[in-house]
Amino acid sequence: MTVWDSLVGQARPVEALRAAAGGQGMSHAWLFTGPPGSGRSNAAIAFAAALQCEQAGCGSCHSCRTVLAGSHADVVVVSTESVQFRVGEARELVRRAALSPVGQRWQVIVVEDADRFNDHSGNAMLKAIEEPNARTVWLLCAPTVDDVLPTIRSRCRLVTLSTPSTPDVAAFLERADGVDPALAARAARASQGHIGRARALARDEGARRRRDEVVAIPARLTSLGACMSAATTLAEVTKEEAEAITSDRDARDKADLDQAFGYEDRGRRAREYAAALKSLQEDQKRRAKRRVLDVVDRALMDLVSVYRDAVALGTGAPGELVNAELRADLAEIVRTSTPELNLRRIGWIFEARQQMLEFNVPVPLALESMMVALRAPAQGSAR
Repeated sequence: MTVWDSLVGQARPVEALRAAAGGQGMSHAWLFTGPPGSGRSNAAIAFAAALQCEQAGCGSCHSCRTVLAGSHADVVVVSTESVQFRVGEARELVRRAALSPVGQRWQVIVVEDADRFNDHSGNAMLKAIEEPNARTVWLLCAPTVDDVLPTIRSRCRLVTLSTPSTPDVAAFLERADGVDPALAARAARASQGHIGRARALARDEGARRRRDEVVAIPARLTSLGACMSAATTLAEVTKEEAEAITSDRDARDKADLDQAFGYEDRGRRAREYAAALKSLQEDQKRRAKRRVLDVVDRALMDLVSVYRDAVALGTGAPGELVNAELRADLAEIVRTSTPELNLRRIGWIFEARQQMLEFNVPVPLALESMMVALRAPAQGSAR
């Protein structure tokens, strides 16, 4: 088993990365792009392992295993808990990039959210990316090339990943996690090619339940009261999932801080502890806000999949439905609407997404407005 085996449906990018790890076409800076769930970070980490491996990614040597486990001294994986990278975070990356590797090969810096650099933090990075230490390699990840500052992307070699097919994702779940074929197929369809989401749906009954609640919403939007209730339900479901994701980490961070400051001995360094605790709480608040937005964003994409299925069903388009289990609900949506209306509904969902992610409209307000727009038309109305 090699480091490349976890990359699903990415044969062409793997071929290029494997060649570079073997010394053909190597570059000091790389930009991994691809839709959510395509495996941008996984591809970057697999490449990092291959760069540290004498056999270009065997998967079994000490270097490969430590990189994949996140414990290799010369590979650091960075993301931001804020909406954007701060200048201080960028400067810390520049400082790290100036160091020489501990081992004999490369120092690799993987940045999972390169699309979150703004003009200020991005400018702080430019010289380090353009003229790095001779043995430093930058691996940047972002959804698309256009999401990255032009000054940064122009200095990188591009690796473009694609959305894996449903059969590829299902086969991976069966092979890697031993998932039952029927459940693997359902999780693969529901994930729409998002590997991480597919694994969560296959492994976690709670994740499947929360998604089922979300995709059941469109069929219930028959009145103003139902729209308000649906907005509340969606806000609660996403908040529950976000808290489930962040609560364990918040508790671990607090325990680490207590231990670092010897907080059990209340007479020691109380003033410094208070400042550190305040900083931690501010970081946790930013992380919680971002996580809620991420979870809401995923729920909106689940809603989009329902209306996309309705368009496909209403027009007789070929292909498998994402939400095949909702065929009765989909048939009712088709009966009470038109493909044109359902396409407009998809547009309204993306408008709500933009309001929350780019214009900081409060989540409950944006969801309420969106649900009212999605409401089923009155009998005989074409909208």
